[in-house]
Amino acid sequence: MEAKKKGKYWTAFYDPETNRYFAEIMYISREGMEDYKYEITQEIFDKLGSFDDDSDNEELIRTGETTYSFANTMYGTLGPERLVWNEEANEAMEKAEKKNR
Repeated sequence: MEAKKKGKYWTAFYDPETNRYFAEIMYISREGMEDYKYEITQEIFDKLGSFDDDSDNEELIRTGETTYSFANTMYGTLGPERLVWNEEANEAMEKAEKKNR
């Protein structure tokens, strides 16, 4: 089984040690940065990469559980905004990301 999938703005991977699936969508431009992390299901992971339009992959990822979000754009009125939606899942994803680099 493929353990990592990647699109233009998204990356998804499987962590065999925890038997969990994670995904990240990140946009970086001259306007700033947005970073969203999700815990996804195997079903979502299996479908990723099967769409002609990469935005469809991003929409599928967004159906998973949001674990972390960060936005720092020139359009924000309060400056950078960082939210951890699920601390345990976010920490598990960070550990798995370090192993997958």
